[in-house]
Amino acid sequence: MTTLRLALAQFDFPVGAVAANAGRVRALLREARAGGADLLVCPELTLSGYPPEDLLLRPSFLAACQTELDKLATETDALAALVGFPHSEGVVYNAAALLREGRVTQVAHKHALPNYGVFDDKRYFEPGHATAVATLNGVRIGLLVCEDAWQPESAAAAARAGAELLIVINASPFDAAKQAQREAVLAARARETGCAIAYLNMVGGQDEVVYDGASILVNGDGLIAARAPAFVDALLWTEFDSASRTFTARDWPVARDASPEATLYAALVRGVRDYVHKNGFEGVLLGLSGGIDSALTLAIAVDALGPDKATAVMLPSRYTSDLSLREAHAQARTLGVEYFDLPIGGVVDAAAATLAPACGEVADLTAQNLQARSRGLLLMALSNQTGKLLLTTGNKSEMAVGYATLYGDMCGGYAPLKDVYKTQVYALARWRNGKLGSECTFVEATVSTHSRPSKMHSDPGFPDPGFPIPEAVIERAPSAELRADQTDQDSLPPYEVLDGILQRCIEGAESQAEIVAAGFAPDDVQRVVRMLYASEFKRRQAAPGPRVSACAFGRERRYPISNAWR
Repeated sequence: MTTLRLALAQFDFPVGAVAANAGRVRALLREARAGGADLLVCPELTLSGYPPEDLLLRPSFLAACQTELDKLATETDALAALVGFPHSEGVVYNAAALLREGRVTQVAHKHALPNYGVFDDKRYFEPGHATAVATLNGVRIGLLVCEDAWQPESAAAAARAGAELLIVINASPFDAAKQAQREAVLAARARETGCAIAYLNMVGGQDEVVYDGASILVNGDGLIAARAPAFVDALLWTEFDSASRTFTARDWPVARDASPEATLYAALVRGVRDYVHKNGFEGVLLGLSGGIDSALTLAIAVDALGPDKATAVMLPSRYTSDLSLREAHAQARTLGVEYFDLPIGGVVDAAAATLAPACGEVADLTAQNLQARSRGLLLMALSNQTGKLLLTTGNKSEMAVGYATLYGDMCGGYAPLKDVYKTQVYALARWRNGKLGSECTFVEATVSTHSRPSKMHSDPGFPDPGFPIPEAVIERAPSAELRADQTDQDSLPPYEVLDGILQRCIEGAESQAEIVAAGFAPDDVQRVVRMLYASEFKRRQAAPGPRVSACAFGRERRYPISNAWR
Protein backbone atom coordinates (compact mmCIF):
# COMPACT_ATOMS: atom_id res chain seq x y z
CA MET A 1 0.00 0.00 0.00
CA THR A 2 1.31 3.46 -0.97
CA THR A 3 0.32 6.36 1.26
CA LEU A 4 0.89 10.02 0.50
CA ARG A 5 0.68 12.56 3.32
CA LEU A 6 -0.59 15.97 2.18
CA ALA A 7 -0.67 19.35 3.93
CA LEU A 8 -3.20 21.67 2.26
CA ALA A 9 -2.65 25.37 2.94
CA GLN A 10 -6.11 26.96 3.17
CA PHE A 11 -4.84 30.50 3.74
CA ASP A 12 -5.02 34.01 2.36
CA PHE A 13 -2.27 35.10 -0.02
CA PRO A 14 -2.89 38.83 -0.61
CA VAL A 15 -2.63 40.36 -4.05
CA GLY A 16 0.71 42.01 -4.74
CA ALA A 17 2.37 40.87 -1.50
CA VAL A 18 4.87 38.72 -3.38
CA ALA A 19 7.66 38.62 -0.78
CA ALA A 20 5.22 38.20 2.11
CA ASN A 21 3.40 35.40 0.29
CA ALA A 22 6.70 33.63 -0.32
CA GLY A 23 7.48 34.07 3.37
CA ARG A 24 4.21 32.41 4.29
CA VAL A 25 5.02 29.46 2.00
CA ARG A 26 8.41 29.19 3.73
CA ALA A 27 6.76 29.04 7.15
CA LEU A 28 4.27 26.46 5.91
CA LEU A 29 7.11 24.36 4.51
CA ARG A 30 8.66 24.26 7.97
CA GLU A 31 5.36 23.27 9.54
CA ALA A 32 4.64 20.65 6.90
CA ARG A 33 8.15 19.20 7.23
CA ALA A 34 7.79 18.98 11.00
CA GLY A 35 4.50 17.13 10.55
CA GLY A 36 5.97 14.56 8.19
CA ALA A 37 4.15 15.68 5.03
CA ASP A 38 5.21 14.49 1.61
CA LEU A 39 3.61 17.41 -0.24
CA LEU A 40 2.58 20.94 0.74
CA VAL A 41 -0.19 22.27 -1.51
CA CYS A 42 -0.78 26.04 -1.84
CA PRO A 43 -3.66 27.81 -3.65
CA GLU A 44 -3.96 29.24 -7.15
CA LEU A 45 -1.53 32.11 -7.84
CA THR A 46 -0.03 31.77 -4.37
CA LEU A 47 2.78 34.24 -4.97
CA SER A 48 0.91 36.98 -6.83
CA GLY A 49 -2.40 36.64 -5.04
CA TYR A 50 -5.65 36.36 -6.98
CA PRO A 51 -6.81 38.20 -9.00
CA PRO A 52 -3.70 40.29 -9.71
CA GLU A 53 -5.45 41.98 -12.63
CA ASP A 54 -3.28 44.54 -14.46
CA LEU A 55 -0.31 43.85 -12.20
CA LEU A 56 0.19 41.00 -14.67
CA LEU A 57 0.97 43.60 -17.34
CA ARG A 58 4.03 44.79 -15.38
CA PRO A 59 7.23 42.87 -16.24
CA SER A 60 8.76 43.76 -12.87
CA PHE A 61 5.85 42.10 -11.06
CA LEU A 62 6.14 38.91 -13.08
CA ALA A 63 9.90 38.89 -12.52
CA ALA A 64 9.44 39.26 -8.75
CA CYS A 65 7.09 36.26 -8.69
CA GLN A 66 9.60 34.16 -10.63
CA THR A 67 12.46 35.22 -8.36
CA GLU A 68 10.57 34.23 -5.23
CA LEU A 69 9.55 30.91 -6.80
CA ASP A 70 13.16 30.10 -7.63
CA LYS A 71 14.23 30.94 -4.08
CA LEU A 72 11.53 28.70 -2.62
CA ALA A 73 12.61 25.85 -4.87
CA THR A 74 16.13 25.91 -3.44
CA GLU A 75 14.66 25.47 0.05
CA THR A 76 12.81 22.24 -0.73
CA ASP A 77 14.12 18.73 -0.12
CA ALA A 78 12.25 15.44 0.10
CA LEU A 79 9.21 17.51 1.04
CA ALA A 80 7.66 18.75 -2.21
CA ALA A 81 5.54 21.86 -2.62
CA LEU A 82 2.93 22.81 -5.20
CA VAL A 83 2.87 26.60 -5.55
CA GLY A 84 0.68 28.74 -7.82
CA PHE A 85 2.34 31.59 -9.73
CA PRO A 86 2.05 33.61 -12.97
CA HIS A 87 4.47 31.97 -15.41
CA SER A 88 5.90 34.38 -17.97
CA GLU A 89 7.37 32.90 -21.14
CA GLY A 90 6.73 35.69 -23.61
CA VAL A 91 3.07 35.07 -22.80
CA VAL A 92 1.72 34.58 -19.29
CA TYR A 93 0.21 31.37 -17.94
CA ASN A 94 -1.73 30.78 -14.75
CA ALA A 95 0.54 28.05 -13.44
CA ALA A 96 1.33 25.64 -10.63
CA ALA A 97 4.97 24.72 -9.99
CA LEU A 98 6.03 21.49 -8.33
CA LEU A 99 9.11 22.20 -6.22
CA ARG A 100 11.27 19.33 -4.97
CA GLU A 101 14.89 18.54 -4.12
CA GLY A 102 16.00 22.12 -4.58
CA ARG A 103 14.48 22.82 -7.98
CA VAL A 104 11.32 23.30 -10.03
CA THR A 105 10.62 19.81 -11.32
CA GLN A 106 7.37 20.46 -13.21
CA VAL A 107 5.07 23.31 -14.20
CA ALA A 108 1.37 22.84 -14.96
CA HIS A 109 -0.48 25.51 -16.95
CA LYS A 110 -4.17 26.19 -16.47
CA HIS A 111 -6.14 24.95 -19.49
CA ALA A 112 -9.64 26.35 -19.00
CA LEU A 113 -9.66 30.14 -18.64
CA PRO A 114 -12.94 31.43 -17.18
CA ASN A 115 -14.22 34.66 -18.65
CA TYR A 116 -17.63 34.98 -17.02
CA GLY A 117 -18.92 36.49 -13.79
CA VAL A 118 -16.04 37.99 -11.84
CA PHE A 119 -13.39 36.23 -13.93
CA ASP A 120 -11.19 37.92 -16.52
CA ASP A 121 -8.59 35.22 -17.15
CA LYS A 122 -8.61 35.55 -20.94
CA ARG A 123 -7.52 39.17 -20.63
CA TYR A 124 -4.27 38.14 -18.97
CA PHE A 125 -3.42 34.48 -19.59
CA GLU A 126 -2.80 32.08 -22.42
CA PRO A 127 -4.36 28.62 -22.03
CA GLY A 128 -2.12 25.65 -21.36
CA HIS A 129 -2.44 22.49 -23.42
CA ALA A 130 -0.08 19.87 -21.97
CA THR A 131 -1.35 17.38 -19.40
CA ALA A 132 0.67 17.56 -16.18
CA VAL A 133 1.07 14.33 -14.22
CA ALA A 134 3.81 13.94 -11.62
CA THR A 135 4.96 10.94 -9.61
CA LEU A 136 5.52 11.46 -5.92
CA ASN A 137 6.37 8.60 -3.57
CA GLY A 138 5.03 6.21 -6.18
CA VAL A 139 1.67 8.00 -6.51
CA ARG A 140 0.68 9.43 -9.91
CA ILE A 141 -0.78 12.91 -9.40
CA GLY A 142 -2.61 15.01 -11.97
CA LEU A 143 -2.06 18.75 -11.47
CA LEU A 144 -5.07 20.95 -12.25
CA VAL A 145 -5.78 24.64 -11.69
CA CYS A 146 -9.27 25.75 -10.62
CA GLU A 147 -11.49 25.92 -13.73
CA ASP A 148 -9.75 22.83 -15.13
CA ALA A 149 -11.81 20.77 -12.68
CA TRP A 150 -15.08 22.33 -13.86
CA GLN A 151 -14.57 20.98 -17.38
CA PRO A 152 -14.26 17.20 -17.92
CA GLU A 153 -11.40 17.29 -20.45
CA SER A 154 -8.44 18.13 -18.19
CA ALA A 155 -9.33 15.55 -15.55
CA ALA A 156 -9.97 12.89 -18.20
CA ALA A 157 -6.60 13.61 -19.84
CA ALA A 158 -4.81 13.29 -16.49
CA ALA A 159 -6.54 9.96 -15.83
CA ARG A 160 -5.54 8.68 -19.26
CA ALA A 161 -1.96 9.63 -18.41
CA GLY A 162 -2.14 7.38 -15.36
CA ALA A 163 -3.19 9.76 -12.57
CA GLU A 164 -4.63 8.17 -9.44
CA LEU A 165 -5.06 11.43 -7.58
CA LEU A 166 -6.01 14.87 -8.89
CA ILE A 167 -4.83 17.91 -6.94
CA VAL A 168 -6.77 21.05 -7.82
CA ILE A 169 -5.52 24.43 -6.56
CA ASN A 170 -8.12 27.19 -6.54
CA ALA A 171 -9.06 30.78 -6.00
CA SER A 172 -12.79 30.12 -6.23
CA PRO A 173 -14.99 33.01 -5.04
CA PHE A 174 -17.77 32.53 -2.55
CA ASP A 175 -21.43 32.84 -3.30
CA ALA A 176 -24.32 31.32 -1.43
CA ALA A 177 -24.79 28.45 -3.89
CA LYS A 178 -21.15 27.74 -4.73
CA GLN A 179 -20.31 24.92 -2.31
CA ALA A 180 -23.10 22.67 -3.50
CA GLN A 181 -22.03 23.30 -7.09
CA ARG A 182 -18.40 22.50 -6.29
CA GLU A 183 -19.26 19.24 -4.61
CA ALA A 184 -21.47 18.14 -7.49
CA VAL A 185 -18.78 18.95 -10.07
CA LEU A 186 -15.97 17.28 -8.14
CA ALA A 187 -18.03 14.17 -7.45
CA ALA A 188 -18.76 13.94 -11.17
CA ARG A 189 -15.04 14.28 -12.05
CA ALA A 190 -14.14 11.55 -9.57
CA ARG A 191 -16.78 9.15 -10.90
CA GLU A 192 -15.80 9.86 -14.51
CA THR A 193 -12.10 9.26 -13.96
CA GLY A 194 -11.88 7.00 -10.92
CA CYS A 195 -9.38 9.49 -9.48
CA ALA A 196 -9.58 10.87 -5.96
CA ILE A 197 -9.53 14.67 -5.76
CA ALA A 198 -7.92 17.03 -3.26
CA TYR A 199 -9.52 20.42 -3.84
CA LEU A 200 -7.73 23.28 -2.06
CA ASN A 201 -9.28 26.74 -2.10
CA MET A 202 -7.92 30.12 -1.06
CA VAL A 203 -9.55 32.02 1.79
CA GLY A 204 -9.81 35.80 2.30
CA GLY A 205 -11.31 39.03 1.01
CA GLN A 206 -9.91 40.81 -2.05
CA ASP A 207 -11.74 44.04 -2.84
CA GLU A 208 -15.18 42.92 -4.07
CA VAL A 209 -14.44 39.19 -4.07
CA VAL A 210 -14.39 36.92 -1.04
CA TYR A 211 -12.78 33.47 -1.07
CA ASP A 212 -14.24 31.01 1.38
CA GLY A 213 -11.76 28.15 1.52
CA ALA A 214 -14.19 25.29 2.20
CA SER A 215 -11.66 22.86 0.72
CA ILE A 216 -12.87 19.34 -0.09
CA LEU A 217 -11.53 15.81 -0.32
CA VAL A 218 -13.34 13.46 -2.72
CA ASN A 219 -12.63 9.74 -2.85
CA GLY A 220 -12.25 7.94 -6.14
CA ASP A 221 -15.86 6.72 -6.01
CA GLY A 222 -17.17 10.29 -5.84
CA LEU A 223 -18.04 10.30 -2.14
CA ILE A 224 -16.98 13.30 -0.04
CA ALA A 225 -14.27 12.29 2.43
CA ALA A 226 -13.91 15.62 4.24
CA ARG A 227 -15.02 19.24 4.14
CA ALA A 228 -13.09 22.14 5.60
CA PRO A 229 -15.13 24.94 7.16
CA ALA A 230 -15.60 28.17 5.25
CA PHE A 231 -13.60 31.29 6.14
CA VAL A 232 -11.19 29.46 8.41
CA ASP A 233 -7.42 29.70 7.89
CA ALA A 234 -5.90 26.26 8.44
CA LEU A 235 -3.23 23.81 7.39
CA LEU A 236 -5.30 20.74 6.54
CA TRP A 237 -3.66 17.34 6.92
CA THR A 238 -4.72 14.24 5.05
CA GLU A 239 -3.38 10.87 4.00
CA PHE A 240 -4.12 9.40 0.59
CA ASP A 241 -4.22 5.62 0.12
CA SER A 242 -3.46 4.84 -3.52
CA ALA A 243 -4.74 1.26 -3.30
CA SER A 244 -8.29 2.28 -2.35
CA ARG A 245 -8.05 5.84 -3.73
CA THR A 246 -9.43 7.21 -0.48
CA PHE A 247 -8.48 9.95 1.96
CA THR A 248 -8.20 10.02 5.72
CA ALA A 249 -8.48 13.58 7.05
CA ARG A 250 -6.50 14.29 10.24
CA ASP A 251 -7.94 16.72 12.80
CA TRP A 252 -9.72 19.03 10.38
CA PRO A 253 -11.50 21.95 12.02
CA VAL A 254 -15.27 21.67 12.16
CA ALA A 255 -17.70 24.52 11.54
CA ARG A 256 -19.68 25.38 14.66
CA ASP A 257 -22.57 26.54 12.51
CA ALA A 258 -22.78 25.63 8.81
CA SER A 259 -26.18 27.23 8.22
CA PRO A 260 -26.59 29.55 5.19
CA GLU A 261 -26.91 32.55 7.51
CA ALA A 262 -23.73 31.67 9.40
CA THR A 263 -21.73 31.26 6.21
CA LEU A 264 -23.07 34.44 4.64
CA TYR A 265 -22.39 36.40 7.81
CA ALA A 266 -18.85 35.02 7.94
CA ALA A 267 -18.33 36.15 4.34
CA LEU A 268 -19.35 39.70 5.20
CA VAL A 269 -17.17 39.77 8.31
CA ARG A 270 -14.16 38.46 6.38
CA GLY A 271 -14.75 40.95 3.57
CA VAL A 272 -14.77 43.91 5.97
CA ARG A 273 -11.80 42.71 8.01
CA ASP A 274 -9.55 42.05 5.04
CA TYR A 275 -10.48 45.24 3.18
CA VAL A 276 -9.72 47.38 6.23
CA HIS A 277 -6.47 45.61 7.13
CA LYS A 278 -5.12 45.28 3.59
CA ASN A 279 -5.69 48.96 2.90
CA GLY A 280 -4.21 50.21 6.17
CA PHE A 281 -7.20 51.98 7.72
CA GLU A 282 -7.26 52.82 11.43
CA GLY A 283 -10.72 51.35 11.83
CA VAL A 284 -14.22 52.08 10.56
CA LEU A 285 -17.05 54.48 11.21
CA LEU A 286 -20.63 54.56 10.02
CA GLY A 287 -23.84 56.49 10.35
CA LEU A 288 -26.03 54.63 12.84
CA SER A 289 -29.59 55.59 11.98
CA GLY A 290 -31.69 53.39 14.22
CA GLY A 291 -32.59 51.29 11.17
CA ILE A 292 -31.80 47.66 10.50
CA ASP A 293 -29.20 48.13 7.74
CA SER A 294 -26.88 50.31 9.80
CA ALA A 295 -27.50 48.12 12.86
CA LEU A 296 -26.41 44.98 11.01
CA THR A 297 -23.45 46.80 9.48
CA LEU A 298 -22.25 47.88 12.92
CA ALA A 299 -22.53 44.33 14.27
CA ILE A 300 -20.51 43.04 11.30
CA ALA A 301 -17.87 45.74 11.82
CA VAL A 302 -17.48 44.90 15.50
CA ASP A 303 -17.24 41.18 14.80
CA ALA A 304 -14.67 41.88 12.08
CA LEU A 305 -12.45 44.38 13.88
CA GLY A 306 -13.40 44.62 17.55
CA PRO A 307 -15.32 47.39 19.32
CA ASP A 308 -12.24 49.58 19.75
CA LYS A 309 -11.94 49.93 15.96
CA ALA A 310 -15.53 50.99 15.27
CA THR A 311 -17.24 54.36 15.66
CA ALA A 312 -20.99 54.89 15.36
CA VAL A 313 -22.41 58.33 14.58
CA MET A 314 -26.05 59.26 15.02
CA LEU A 315 -26.94 62.26 12.82
CA PRO A 316 -30.52 63.12 13.79
CA SER A 317 -32.76 65.51 11.90
CA ARG A 318 -36.17 66.88 12.83
CA TYR A 319 -37.70 63.67 11.44
CA THR A 320 -35.58 61.24 13.45
CA SER A 321 -37.84 59.34 15.84
CA ASP A 322 -37.32 58.77 19.53
CA LEU A 323 -37.17 55.05 18.77
CA SER A 324 -34.24 55.59 16.40
CA LEU A 325 -32.36 57.68 18.94
CA ARG A 326 -33.00 55.25 21.76
CA GLU A 327 -32.14 52.07 19.87
CA ALA A 328 -29.05 53.45 18.16
CA HIS A 329 -27.68 54.45 21.54
CA ALA A 330 -28.65 51.09 23.01
CA GLN A 331 -26.77 49.23 20.29
CA ALA A 332 -23.68 51.38 20.68
CA ARG A 333 -23.68 50.63 24.42
CA THR A 334 -24.20 46.93 23.89
CA LEU A 335 -21.39 46.63 21.37
CA GLY A 336 -19.09 48.91 23.34
CA VAL A 337 -18.22 51.23 20.46
CA GLU A 338 -17.36 54.91 20.41
CA TYR A 339 -20.56 56.87 19.79
CA PHE A 340 -21.30 60.44 18.72
CA ASP A 341 -24.61 62.28 18.45
CA LEU A 342 -24.31 65.10 15.88
CA PRO A 343 -27.61 66.80 14.96
CA ILE A 344 -27.72 67.97 11.33
CA GLY A 345 -30.50 70.56 11.55
CA GLY A 346 -28.13 73.53 11.41
CA VAL A 347 -26.25 72.12 8.42
CA VAL A 348 -29.47 71.44 6.51
CA ASP A 349 -30.89 74.89 7.27
CA ALA A 350 -27.64 76.57 6.19
CA ALA A 351 -27.64 74.65 2.91
CA ALA A 352 -31.27 75.55 2.21
CA ALA A 353 -30.58 79.22 2.99
CA THR A 354 -27.59 79.21 0.68
CA LEU A 355 -29.69 77.74 -2.13
CA ALA A 356 -32.61 80.17 -1.64
CA PRO A 357 -31.40 82.88 -4.06
CA ALA A 358 -31.11 80.27 -6.79
CA CYS A 359 -34.22 78.17 -6.26
CA GLY A 360 -36.36 79.69 -3.53
CA GLU A 361 -37.87 77.12 -1.21
CA VAL A 362 -36.40 73.70 -1.92
CA ALA A 363 -38.77 71.00 -3.13
CA ASP A 364 -39.65 68.00 -0.96
CA LEU A 365 -37.32 65.52 -2.68
CA THR A 366 -34.50 68.06 -2.72
CA ALA A 367 -35.04 68.69 1.00
CA GLN A 368 -34.87 64.95 1.72
CA ASN A 369 -31.65 64.60 -0.24
CA LEU A 370 -30.16 67.66 1.51
CA GLN A 371 -30.50 65.77 4.78
CA ALA A 372 -28.81 62.67 3.39
CA ARG A 373 -26.03 64.75 1.83
CA SER A 374 -25.50 66.70 5.05
CA ARG A 375 -24.92 63.38 6.76
CA GLY A 376 -22.55 62.28 4.02
CA LEU A 377 -20.59 65.51 4.32
CA LEU A 378 -20.10 65.14 8.07
CA LEU A 379 -19.29 61.43 7.93
CA MET A 380 -16.67 61.96 5.23
CA ALA A 381 -15.17 64.78 7.29
CA LEU A 382 -14.89 62.43 10.28
CA SER A 383 -13.30 59.81 8.03
CA ASN A 384 -10.72 62.34 6.86
CA GLN A 385 -10.06 63.51 10.41
CA THR A 386 -9.70 60.09 12.02
CA GLY A 387 -8.26 57.96 9.23
CA LYS A 388 -11.15 55.54 9.65
CA LEU A 389 -12.90 54.02 6.66
CA LEU A 390 -16.51 55.11 6.25
CA LEU A 391 -18.79 52.12 5.72
CA THR A 392 -21.92 52.70 3.69
CA THR A 393 -24.94 50.81 4.94
CA GLY A 394 -27.22 50.37 1.91
CA ASN A 395 -28.38 46.92 0.81
CA LYS A 396 -28.77 45.30 -2.62
CA SER A 397 -32.52 45.92 -2.79
CA GLU A 398 -31.98 49.66 -2.37
CA MET A 399 -29.04 49.80 -4.76
CA ALA A 400 -31.03 47.87 -7.35
CA VAL A 401 -33.85 50.39 -7.55
CA GLY A 402 -31.90 53.55 -6.71
CA TYR A 403 -33.41 54.01 -3.25
CA ALA A 404 -30.28 55.83 -2.11
CA THR A 405 -28.85 59.34 -2.37
CA LEU A 406 -25.72 60.02 -4.39
CA TYR A 407 -23.16 61.86 -2.22
CA GLY A 408 -25.44 61.20 0.74
CA ASP A 409 -26.01 57.75 2.22
CA MET A 410 -23.91 56.37 -0.68
CA CYS A 411 -20.82 58.17 0.65
CA GLY A 412 -18.09 55.90 1.89
CA GLY A 413 -15.31 53.53 0.93
CA TYR A 414 -16.80 50.08 1.49
CA ALA A 415 -20.34 48.70 1.46
CA PRO A 416 -20.71 45.48 3.48
CA LEU A 417 -24.36 44.93 2.49
CA LYS A 418 -24.02 45.91 -1.17
CA ASP A 419 -24.84 42.37 -2.37
CA VAL A 420 -27.31 41.47 0.40
CA TYR A 421 -31.04 41.78 -0.24
CA LYS A 422 -33.23 43.42 2.39
CA THR A 423 -34.98 40.16 3.24
CA GLN A 424 -31.53 38.64 3.83
CA VAL A 425 -30.65 41.59 6.07
CA TYR A 426 -33.55 40.67 8.35
CA ALA A 427 -32.57 36.99 8.34
CA LEU A 428 -28.96 37.81 9.21
CA ALA A 429 -30.00 40.18 12.01
CA ARG A 430 -32.19 37.51 13.59
CA TRP A 431 -29.44 34.91 13.19
CA ARG A 432 -26.87 37.22 14.77
CA ASN A 433 -29.08 37.91 17.77
CA GLY A 434 -29.54 34.17 18.19
CA LYS A 435 -25.78 33.83 18.71
CA LEU A 436 -25.74 36.11 21.75
CA GLY A 437 -24.01 34.41 24.64
CA SER A 438 -22.88 31.36 22.64
CA GLU A 439 -20.28 31.82 19.89
CA CYS A 440 -20.13 35.62 19.97
CA THR A 441 -19.41 37.77 22.98
CA PHE A 442 -19.51 41.51 23.42
CA VAL A 443 -18.05 43.87 25.93
CA GLU A 444 -20.31 46.51 27.37
CA ALA A 445 -18.61 49.88 27.51
CA THR A 446 -19.47 53.43 28.40
CA VAL A 447 -20.60 55.60 25.51
CA SER A 448 -17.98 58.13 24.45
CA THR A 449 -17.94 61.27 26.60
CA HIS A 450 -17.62 63.25 23.36
CA SER A 451 -21.23 62.53 22.46
CA ARG A 452 -23.82 65.17 23.23
CA PRO A 453 -26.21 63.81 25.90
CA SER A 454 -29.87 64.21 25.12
CA LYS A 455 -33.01 63.77 27.18
CA MET A 456 -33.64 60.43 25.48
CA HIS A 457 -30.12 59.23 26.21
CA SER A 458 -30.36 60.08 29.91
CA ASP A 459 -33.86 58.70 30.37
CA PRO A 460 -33.85 56.51 33.53
CA GLY A 461 -36.07 54.10 31.58
CA PHE A 462 -33.28 53.50 29.05
CA PRO A 463 -33.19 49.76 28.21
CA ASP A 464 -30.43 47.56 29.54
CA PRO A 465 -27.91 46.49 26.90
CA GLY A 466 -28.90 43.17 25.40
CA PHE A 467 -29.07 41.97 21.84
CA PRO A 468 -26.30 43.16 19.50
CA ILE A 469 -29.05 44.30 17.12
CA PRO A 470 -31.99 45.79 19.04
CA GLU A 471 -35.17 43.78 18.63
CA ALA A 472 -37.17 46.98 18.20
CA VAL A 473 -35.07 47.84 15.15
CA ILE A 474 -35.79 44.45 13.59
CA GLU A 475 -39.52 44.71 14.24
CA ARG A 476 -40.10 48.30 13.15
CA ALA A 477 -41.32 49.31 9.68
CA PRO A 478 -38.25 50.36 7.65
CA SER A 479 -37.99 54.10 7.03
CA ALA A 480 -35.45 56.57 5.69
CA GLU A 481 -36.90 59.17 8.13
CA LEU A 482 -36.37 62.03 5.68
CA ARG A 483 -39.92 63.35 6.05
CA ALA A 484 -42.80 62.92 8.48
CA ASP A 485 -44.40 59.47 8.81
CA GLN A 486 -42.27 58.03 6.00
CA THR A 487 -41.85 54.32 5.35
CA ASP A 488 -39.92 52.53 2.60
CA GLN A 489 -43.16 51.05 1.29
CA ASP A 490 -44.37 54.54 0.36
CA SER A 491 -41.91 54.28 -2.55
CA LEU A 492 -41.32 50.55 -2.96
CA PRO A 493 -43.32 47.32 -3.04
CA PRO A 494 -43.06 45.19 0.11
CA TYR A 495 -39.53 43.84 0.34
CA GLU A 496 -40.67 40.23 -0.07
CA VAL A 497 -42.18 41.21 -3.42
CA LEU A 498 -39.35 43.53 -4.41
CA ASP A 499 -36.64 40.99 -3.65
CA GLY A 500 -38.52 38.21 -5.38
CA ILE A 501 -38.73 40.25 -8.57
CA LEU A 502 -35.12 41.43 -8.34
CA GLN A 503 -33.72 37.96 -7.74
CA ARG A 504 -35.51 36.60 -10.77
CA CYS A 505 -34.41 39.54 -12.91
CA ILE A 506 -30.79 39.79 -11.72
CA GLU A 507 -29.60 36.33 -10.66
CA GLY A 508 -32.18 34.46 -12.75
CA ALA A 509 -31.92 36.71 -15.86
CA GLU A 510 -35.67 36.19 -16.39
CA SER A 511 -37.75 38.39 -18.67
CA GLN A 512 -40.61 40.48 -17.39
CA ALA A 513 -43.06 38.00 -18.93
CA GLU A 514 -41.41 35.10 -17.09
CA ILE A 515 -41.51 36.98 -13.78
CA VAL A 516 -45.19 37.80 -14.23
CA ALA A 517 -45.86 34.15 -15.09
CA ALA A 518 -44.27 33.23 -11.75
CA GLY A 519 -47.10 35.07 -9.99
CA PHE A 520 -45.95 38.68 -9.60
CA ALA A 521 -48.26 41.57 -10.49
CA PRO A 522 -47.47 43.05 -13.93
CA ASP A 523 -47.48 46.62 -12.59
CA ASP A 524 -44.99 45.70 -9.85
CA VAL A 525 -42.70 43.92 -12.29
CA GLN A 526 -42.73 46.76 -14.81
CA ARG A 527 -42.10 49.34 -12.11
CA VAL A 528 -39.24 47.44 -10.47
CA VAL A 529 -37.51 46.66 -13.77
CA ARG A 530 -37.82 50.30 -14.83
CA MET A 531 -36.18 51.45 -11.57
CA LEU A 532 -33.47 48.80 -11.90
CA TYR A 533 -32.31 49.99 -15.31
CA ALA A 534 -32.75 53.70 -14.51
CA SER A 535 -30.45 53.43 -11.46
CA GLU A 536 -27.37 52.11 -13.26
CA PHE A 537 -25.71 55.55 -13.12
CA LYS A 538 -25.90 55.52 -9.32
CA ARG A 539 -24.43 52.05 -9.03
CA ARG A 540 -21.43 53.05 -11.14
CA GLN A 541 -20.55 55.52 -8.38
CA ALA A 542 -21.17 53.17 -5.46
CA ALA A 543 -18.52 51.93 -3.06
CA PRO A 544 -17.20 48.39 -3.52
CA GLY A 545 -18.55 45.65 -1.31
CA PRO A 546 -18.22 41.88 -0.89
CA ARG A 547 -19.75 39.73 -3.61
CA VAL A 548 -21.87 37.05 -1.94
CA SER A 549 -24.50 36.26 -4.60
CA ALA A 550 -24.34 34.63 -8.00
CA CYS A 551 -24.64 38.01 -9.73
CA ALA A 552 -23.35 41.11 -7.96
CA PHE A 553 -23.51 44.70 -9.13
CA GLY A 554 -20.21 46.23 -10.23
CA ARG A 555 -17.51 43.73 -11.10
CA GLU A 556 -19.98 41.11 -12.28
CA ARG A 557 -23.23 42.66 -13.53
CA ARG A 558 -22.27 45.38 -16.00
CA TYR A 559 -25.05 47.11 -17.91
CA PRO A 560 -24.76 50.30 -19.98
CA ILE A 561 -25.87 53.49 -18.28
CA SER A 562 -27.38 54.87 -21.48
CA ASN A 563 -29.73 52.03 -22.29
CA ALA A 564 -33.10 52.01 -24.08
CA TRP A 565 -33.74 48.28 -23.54
CA ARG A 566 -36.48 47.37 -21.10
